[in-house]
Parts: sequence; C-alpha cells; structure tokens
Amino acid sequence: MPVKLKLGMNLGFAINKYVEPEVWSRLVAEEMGVRNVQLVADLLNVFLPDDYVLRQVERINASTQRYGLNVTSTFTSAFTRVNHFMHPDAEARRIWLEWFKKFAKASAALGARSTGSHFGILTFTDFDDVKRREFVIEEALKLWKELSWYCRDLGMDYLTFEPMSIPREMANTVEDTKELLERLNDGAGLPFKVCLDVGHAPHPDDRDPYRWVRELGRVSPIIHIQQTELNHSRHWPFTEEYNALGIIHGEKLLEAIEQSGAEEAELVFELSHREAWSTEFRIVQDHKESVDYWRQFVKD
Repeated sequence: MPVKLKLGMNLGFAINKYVEPEVWSRLVAEEMGVRNVQLVADLLNVFLPDDYVLRQVERINASTQRYGLNVTSTFTSAFTRVNHFMHPDAEARRIWLEWFKKFAKASAALGARSTGSHFGILTFTDFDDVKRREFVIEEALKLWKELSWYCRDLGMDYLTFEPMSIPREMANTVEDTKELLERLNDGAGLPFKVCLDVGHAPHPDDRDPYRWVRELGRVSPIIHIQQTELNHSRHWPFTEEYNALGIIHGEKLLEAIEQSGAEEAELVFELSHREAWSTEFRIVQDHKESVDYWRQFVKD
C-alpha cells in the first residue's frame, strides 16, 4: 500500500518578515500553494501576556480559516533553540515546562495534532560530567513525560522531537535516536515520535540522510525537507540552481520513506533565507518553486 503523503510549510520563513497571520496565511495558500502549516513558537511566543496570546490565537484561527489552511503541528524555532528541559537550573527547567504547557494549549486551540521541539541541549559542563549528564537527561525525560500527559488531556495525538546536530543536543545518530525514543515512550501519556530533518545527518559515521529516513521514517510522521549538501544543513530551496548542487531528490526520498514501512508522512518545507540582498527578496518565489518541484511527487 503506498504511503499517504502531503506537503506542509514550516512557518520559520515568516519570522520577523511576515509575522501578520493574515499575510503569511495568504502567502502560503495563494502564492506557495500549500494547505498545511507547522506554526513555530517565534510567531506565537507564550512568554508574552496571556491575553495577548489569546487574541493572537483568535487572529490566527480567523486567518487560516479564511484561506483554508490547517495548522497540523507546532514546533520551536530559531529563537527558542535553547536548553529547555536540560537547562542546568531546576527552576529554569520547571519554567520551560510551564511554557511548553501554554504552547501546547495554544497549539490545540489552533487545531494542531501535535507539538514538538528538540529534546533539549546540555551545557558543556553538564555534558562533560558523565554522572551529571545522565541526571539532567533523566530530568528532561520526566518533564517531557509530564508534558505528554498534559497534551493527552488537550486531545493531541502525539509529541515529536527532532534529532539534532551534536551529542549535546541529543539524537545525533540513528541508534541514539532510537534509544531516546524508547526511553521517552516508557510511561508516556501520548506516543512520542520523531520529526526527521533530511539535513540532520550530522555524525561523521552517519551522514546518509536516506538511511535516517529508511530507519526512522516509520516513526516520523513529520519530515522537514530542505535542499542541502552532504555534511551540511543548508536549508536551501528546491530550485533548479540548488537541486543541481544538493543531495535531496524526490524519487530517492519517497523510496526511502516507502522502505521505512511508514503509512503516512507530512513533508514540511523548512527553508532559510538570511537577511541579505542575495536572498531577502527571493523568499516567496523560492518557496513557490520548491512546492512546484515536490508536486511532481506529492499530488495531494
């Protein structure tokens, strides 16, 4: 049975550029041609006052409904790539738990089936001390599981974490990712799954992005897609220029997903445009061309 695939758009491209919900909703739906979005925390930071967050949720819902968009998931992003549940201070870890609960509540109000992030980030001091490292990891596991029970009560389906770039950020090999997933699911209120990124094949012994997908695609309902070079995470668009340079190709990725045994997957564009003259004015066009490329393979 073929894998059920759909395209989605990570809204990281909109951070500080298209922050108005009415604007990014129209761009995604009418100019980029995608109906599913992964909303990022930098567009709805729940550290802001509760009444403001509530108004923003209402505004986002009105905009997505107007343009026929689905918020399928939410995720942390550039400005929230911090220690979270592996902060060295216990007080900070609890503060982040409350933040994630608020973010999950807002996500559910937007219709998201799941929310996620990187697992956490260890400081060098904690990472270099083996005993302390395992203690902090255990604390993070407890907090993620507490969050999972809260999200179950919100009606979500699952939580995700993203394999990252280095050991301090966790899950930087296929084997480590499998082990962490198993530890998370032991006693969780909701299933934990993986949010793969085809550019995150960081370990020197684990560079093949297609192996990651073959091994973990079955437990990764969300896959961030970007064009990239071997040994890098470029977050390039899928334009003719970058497709000639990059290693991510539609036929090979779909083949890897099918070989994984996955039943469904949302391929979510996560493209990056630095604030530079060479890229600043290509954001919308590059996303449109990227969607056009992937429509060869994902018709729905």
